[in-house]
Amino acid sequence: MSKIEYQSFYLENGLRVVVHMDQSIGKVVLDLLYRVGAKNEDEERTGFAHLFEHLMFGGSKNIPSYDSQLQRVGGENNAFTSNDLTNYYLTLPANQIETGFWLESDRMLELDFSQRSLDVQKSVVIEEFKQRYLNKPYGDAHLELRSIHYNTHPYRWPTIGKDISHIEGATLDNVKDFFYRFYAPNNATLVVVGNVTLDQVRRLADKWFGSIPRRALRHQPLPAEPKQTEARRKTVYRKVPFPAVYKMYHIPAKTAQGYFAADMITDILSAGKAGHLYQALVKEKQVVTNVNAFSWGAHDPGMVSIDATLAEGHTPEEYESALEEVLQGLLEVEDTEIIRVKNSIESHYTLERTTLLNKAIALAVSDALGNLELANSSLDHYLSVSREDIISATRTYFDPSNCSTLYYLPENGNH
Repeated sequence: MSKIEYQSFYLENGLRVVVHMDQSIGKVVLDLLYRVGAKNEDEERTGFAHLFEHLMFGGSKNIPSYDSQLQRVGGENNAFTSNDLTNYYLTLPANQIETGFWLESDRMLELDFSQRSLDVQKSVVIEEFKQRYLNKPYGDAHLELRSIHYNTHPYRWPTIGKDISHIEGATLDNVKDFFYRFYAPNNATLVVVGNVTLDQVRRLADKWFGSIPRRALRHQPLPAEPKQTEARRKTVYRKVPFPAVYKMYHIPAKTAQGYFAADMITDILSAGKAGHLYQALVKEKQVVTNVNAFSWGAHDPGMVSIDATLAEGHTPEEYESALEEVLQGLLEVEDTEIIRVKNSIESHYTLERTTLLNKAIALAVSDALGNLELANSSLDHYLSVSREDIISATRTYFDPSNCSTLYYLPENGNH
């Protein structure tokens, strides 16, 4: 499989620039990643990283409307925030590349810190919080579960925030402080992918970003999450039609070898109707109506979550007993099953890297993880996972003492 060839350099202000040249298409992607996410927030002032994702589109010091300027030259953009980072990316015609440098550099230099912009974006985020967590059946399940699964690490709250009041109370001074703490060239990576040359990117990067000063970053040391040694449980009652059970298991960080086996286990368990969970719990025993497993790979140790909605007439205890049988079955997983999952991962990996945008994001996120070459080597890590690795990961990470469980029950006692 062809690798993503790249070259990189630093500006004097600390901005890392990564370039992948592809002259096969007349497009360019600029991906600007900042090493700040929800884990960098104060516990009493959460949701700011996500709020900033919105504020960054509300106008900068010299450009009142980011979107209109980009659309004028045929470009489009988007962004995402995680617990570890905030990533902004745009695609535009190669002959309009300088517009992208101009727009992104002005946002890095200084936002339009106006009360009006803050009020507008706060309203948007507050409404999003309500729709995602408060007004959606089962919406706050992971919010509740995180709070018991993580005792000390800031992964215990989601990117949108721990409490809606934190965003409601955000002031202009709070916003400015957050910006100057983290939005800096020496806390960012700029990836440029597409129909460009290295000399062209060097010239544009120096022209538009070179004069932005380094800033005194104020990253606080993050507390390591202690090893969980006993099962944790919590029960909540909500206005929902059927009981649900949510389980979380601690797994290694995304850069650790153990992560890849843990992630592959979620594919064995939950790869559509062929997955062990569907076959055993939905089709055969019919104790649940739906069940899903997924891993959350992170810079620090993350988690695997297994979420299930119970079928009518079945109890959480019945489901947990059936689930444990499925997990124990992983100790006898067959090589053919592992090969099937590896083929699926390789196919997805290959397809993903056919677009400029996915290449750019892969490079940016890999650099944020501390190793640019992960953009090319992650597939090899998956393909090297053995049957013994799967068995070892099952014993280590899916032990009941490493699990936190949320019972999410109907208020009317239908359980």
